[in-house]
Amino acid sequence: MAKYILRRLIISLLTIWLLATVTFFLLRTLPGNPFQTEMLLSVEIQKKMMSYYGLDKSLIEQYFTYMGNLLRGNMGYSLKFTNRTVNSIIAMSFPVSAKLGLQSIAVALPIGLFLGVVAARGRGKTVDYICVLISVIGISIPSFILGSFLQYIFAIKLKILPMAQWITEIHTVLPTVALAMANLATLAMFMRSSMLEITTQDYIKTAKAKGLSEGKVIWNHQIRNAFVPILTVLGPMVATILIGTFAIEQIFAIPGLGRHFVNSITGLDYTMTMGLTIFYGTFMVVANFLVDIAYGIVDPRIRIAK
Repeated sequence: MAKYILRRLIISLLTIWLLATVTFFLLRTLPGNPFQTEMLLSVEIQKKMMSYYGLDKSLIEQYFTYMGNLLRGNMGYSLKFTNRTVNSIIAMSFPVSAKLGLQSIAVALPIGLFLGVVAARGRGKTVDYICVLISVIGISIPSFILGSFLQYIFAIKLKILPMAQWITEIHTVLPTVALAMANLATLAMFMRSSMLEITTQDYIKTAKAKGLSEGKVIWNHQIRNAFVPILTVLGPMVATILIGTFAIEQIFAIPGLGRHFVNSITGLDYTMTMGLTIFYGTFMVVANFLVDIAYGIVDPRIRIAK
């Protein structure tokens, strides 16, 4: 098990390094510089700003300087926010995105798994069609469309929930539902497929032949084993939700990481884009690393084979 974990850890670290390297050089291929969008700055001042931030040096020098700072946990200063470090912006915005993400997971996970189990148990019946229909609708409708629809119904028409902003707990209801729906639907479909696949396995037939009650067979054998493949999608899904979704944050005026990420790209804010990309990528890599470890624990054949 130790070798399995070490191997996965090395792969994870190499992935993060590769992500940082590729992102760094790809950003430098974009035309222009971060200060050209500032109409009030003359060419001379732009050159001074480039020199101040070290952007006039060779790419190799900039790369090694950035990677050296990154190893110390310093992601540098934003090129657009005066005297604001990327670390401080992440520290301020990430808790908001994380709270929204955790609430969405708390809604999506139990309901999605429940719908998947119900659909599988009632295969071919009305309840199955209803659960599948809910899942298809949830997967098909983009989150920003669903978010706008929820705003129209509950904020404009019924006037029972606030339209936007991130002030009190009641303000988090609509964005939480909008963000949770697609993930809820995905989990339901995965759980249904996994349950149906396991139903035909020999050990399920053996458990029934031994006289185990229907409830014990479903819980101890079907649901617990069907949940193992769900780990594959659950890790990246949780990481993505916790980081934040730009569309939802934009629609509901949520001060999360999503808006900073998109604005940094359009504004050529190199350090901000690098910092957020590495932060997001690290989150995804860590999530997949934990999933691999979890897989190795629940299924020893995986760590033996790999």
